[in-house]
Amino acid sequence: MPPWSQIDTVMFDMDGTLLDLHFDNYFWLHLVPQHFSERHGVSEEAAREHVKLKYSQVHGTLDWYCIDYWQEELKLDIPQLKHSITDKILVRPNVERLLETLLALDKRVLLITNAHPISLDLKMRHTGIADYFHQRISSHSLQLAKENHGFWASLQSLEPYNPQRTALFDDNLQVLRQAQREGIAHLWAIKQPDSKLPPVAAAEFPQVEDFDHIMPSKL
Repeated sequence: MPPWSQIDTVMFDMDGTLLDLHFDNYFWLHLVPQHFSERHGVSEEAAREHVKLKYSQVHGTLDWYCIDYWQEELKLDIPQLKHSITDKILVRPNVERLLETLLALDKRVLLITNAHPISLDLKMRHTGIADYFHQRISSHSLQLAKENHGFWASLQSLEPYNPQRTALFDDNLQVLRQAQREGIAHLWAIKQPDSKLPPVAAAEFPQVEDFDHIMPSKL
C-alpha cells in the first residue's frame, strides 16, 4: 500500500498502466507489419523483420513513440490504422475508482505519457477518462522521452512538484529507474500491462496487480 498521507502528487503512465497494453502490442507487432506487407508488396515475415529492425534502431528515444516519425519511416497512415482498432482500447480494472478517490482526497493527479499527442487524444476521447487529470502531458512537449536523462527535472517547467511527495505508476522499468535517479520517492510497476500476456517478472519496484489493492481510504 502506498503511504498516501506522504503523497501530494500522483503521476500515472497511460499505456500498460491505466490502459491495457494489448492495444499497442497488437497495433505495433501485428497490424503495422500486416499493412506494411500489403503496402510495399513484401511477405508478412519480411515485413515483421523489417519493422522489428526499425523499432530496435530508435528504442528508448522519443522517435520510438512518435507518430510523425513512423508515418515517414514506414509510409503508412498510422493515425488511420489506430482508429481502425479503437475497440481494443480498454481501461484497466478499478482505474476510474482509484482516480475518483484520489481526487476526493485532494491529490494532484497527472497523466504523464510518452504517447504522441494524437494517440493521447484518441485514447482520452475513446475512454472518457480525461477529466480525472489536472494535467495530461505528452513527453513530446518536452522533446524528451520519460526514460531519457533530465525528463523529470524538465517536467517541473510544466508541472511544479515535490519529488519526495510524488508517486509514479508506470509499466516501463527504464522510466521508473530514471524517475528514481531524478529523485521521485514513491515508485510502482505494473504486474500485467498486457492482459493477453503473462505477468512480467518482478524487479526492484513493487508491482500493482489490481488498483483495488492500493485504494486509499477516503476517511
